[in-house]
Amino acid sequence: MEEKVKNILKNLFELETVDETCSQETCEKWDSMGQLNLVIELESEFDVTLEPEEIGVMKSYNDIISILRGKLS
Repeated sequence: MEEKVKNILKNLFELETVDETCSQETCEKWDSMGQLNLVIELESEFDVTLEPEEIGVMKSYNDIISILRGKLS
């Protein structure tokens, strides 16, 4: 799961590399439109539905992993 998330972030935000420090603060293209596209990609890739509350707190790589672990367990 972690590698898939990293690849989504890398492709979506046109990054050379992605690690655990990736967040809205460190990624210039992770704006509101980027967030929307990220949610679409994650829901499609992992076959989950993200709730508005989850989307609101999803501000970093670690947030994404934490939310997905809760949904996929």
